[in-house]
Amino acid sequence: MTTSPFRPDVLAGKRVLITGGGTGLGRGVAAHLAGHGAQVHLWGRRPAVLEEAAAIAGADVPGAVHVQTVDVRQPEMVDTAMEELFTTHGPLTSVINNAAANFIAPTETLSARGYEAVSSTVMDGSFHTTHAAGKRWIAAGLPGSVLSTLTTWVWTGSAFVVPSAMGKAAVHAMTMSLAVEWAKYGIRLNALAPGPIPTDYAWEMLNPTDKSSVGATQADQVPAGRMGTIDELANLTIFLLSDACDYLTGQTIAMDGGQMLAGPGTFAGLNSMSAQDWADAKERSKAASAAAKAQRGT
Repeated sequence: MTTSPFRPDVLAGKRVLITGGGTGLGRGVAAHLAGHGAQVHLWGRRPAVLEEAAAIAGADVPGAVHVQTVDVRQPEMVDTAMEELFTTHGPLTSVINNAAANFIAPTETLSARGYEAVSSTVMDGSFHTTHAAGKRWIAAGLPGSVLSTLTTWVWTGSAFVVPSAMGKAAVHAMTMSLAVEWAKYGIRLNALAPGPIPTDYAWEMLNPTDKSSVGATQADQVPAGRMGTIDELANLTIFLLSDACDYLTGQTIAMDGGQMLAGPGTFAGLNSMSAQDWADAKERSKAASAAAKAQRGT
């Protein structure tokens, strides 16, 4: 991690849940939050991956990071896990809706199962988690903050990742809608739309072959000339979860080095891929998915 611009105790007293916290952006941000005084809770479907992420995020702050195995697509499981968290550790102060699934594919080749795996994780998972925390905050008369991880596709759409674009647009709508409905309870909802920030599994699914590298994951499509970093995403997250901006709600903030304004940064460039290129990409993505499923079984 780079040197932080924040005091090390800026999140002291905060209790933050990160869905999809075992990998990718959630895993990276968790270490920053714990390092700034927050108690962090990670949800995901792979116990071994969660435990590894917690060990890394909490290496310098023993006892600060906790895990629960939760499939956010299942509302009963979410509600049970949320009740256990609130009862055992105390009420959350913040939720980060970070759980996601995605892969590139021509939309006409998608199965109903593939569509649901992506859209349900993003849309249903974000709603179930937000609802489970929100109703408890309201019942107890407590304030809260919800921060969702989106993309700039919520404004532009994107070819070849239609289920993800649809799901994230729905969470964007939820953010604006509940910001109005729940403001009277002191509950804020905002979202971040980061540009390309490399993480292992996501990159295997969105950029599996050389031919697929014309998509939105390339630095040469970003006016800033580089990818974003988890440190930068964490810094903005810390600010939004701190007590510094209680008047900010209902906003989705793009942090993409100017990509959306110049592009936009979508996967439209994949129109140049041939049928064989797509077949190769599908095989690479299937291999990455199989490896992830194997980890879930441990």
